[in-house]
Amino acid sequence: MFDGTLSARRAHPSEASLAQAGQVTIRDVANRAGVSVSTVSLTMNHPGRVSEQTRRRVAQAIDELGFVPKADAVARARRGVGRIGVLGPFTSHPAAGRRLNGVLCAVAGTDLEVVVFEHDSAADSANPFLSGLPRSGRLDGLLITSILPEDDVVDRLLDLPLPTVLVDEHHRRLSSVHTDDVAGGRIVAAHLLESGHRTFAFFGEAQRSPRYASPARRRLDGFVEVLGAAGHVLPDSAIVWTSREFAAACARAGRLLSTLEIPAAVFASDDILAAAVLHAVRQAGLRTPEDVALVGFDDSDLAQVLDLTTVRQPLEESGELATRLLLEHIARPAPVRTTMLELELVRRGSA
Repeated sequence: MFDGTLSARRAHPSEASLAQAGQVTIRDVANRAGVSVSTVSLTMNHPGRVSEQTRRRVAQAIDELGFVPKADAVARARRGVGRIGVLGPFTSHPAAGRRLNGVLCAVAGTDLEVVVFEHDSAADSANPFLSGLPRSGRLDGLLITSILPEDDVVDRLLDLPLPTVLVDEHHRRLSSVHTDDVAGGRIVAAHLLESGHRTFAFFGEAQRSPRYASPARRRLDGFVEVLGAAGHVLPDSAIVWTSREFAAACARAGRLLSTLEIPAAVFASDDILAAAVLHAVRQAGLRTPEDVALVGFDDSDLAQVLDLTTVRQPLEESGELATRLLLEHIARPAPVRTTMLELELVRRGSA
């Protein structure tokens, strides 16, 4: 996997003709970047072992020279690689994993290959793979799940060009299939107010990047908006951010509960974090929903097991729809298309 942040520039005519003839070598890239051949190789094959500055220089040189590694030149010569990439936080976020299931269902029975790229967290938009995509032709298209690419990355994707569809995020220059996280927060607040609650708290995954608003942050915005309209101001002490490591989340949830006036209502930004709150509730000798009403987000299998009130997202459906949309873009150029899917409150025993 290649990694780096690119600063694209059109190659000089002589460079372009060399690239077209397949005469640009890794040594040319090294000379242009001012590094050794071994550093170029390391950057392309083990990007985590070189500095960001070096990745930038090597990536820019590859772009300027139009360098295509030999193995990729063969793939590029084929008429259609028949391969799409899917990038997302699949291991850390079960919801993203279910979206990936939808992608796989959409390509079942076809010859299309799916290459999965793991991203660390939906709370961080920075991804070296995205910013360092080479002109290799290894992918016909790309699905980006639960990550909002920054504008320079979007520029890069459009310049390649690499057909790209966002899943669970929205950008005005890329097609997308997503839901409205702010609306999800509003749904939760309205339900808790209608149920007669007067003390509220929010428990969400800590934002790791200041460059964009994560899904948890957007859900909090909708939650606070509706509570505020009803005359309830959510104090800073009632908004707790945590990592997704379960033991740490349980400890943070316990500290949150110790500051609340019971009975209270807690909105967790996803079902995993809601499970951490539920664990802390039981550890404190409290009950749901009598002492603590609890609402999660996603409607995962875990929510059903825990009898958790939650907001259902059409997870598999979003992956399937996005894949079909991507295949349309691969087949022929098409205008940007945005598909908004509906959210639904699922009432269970926790709230």
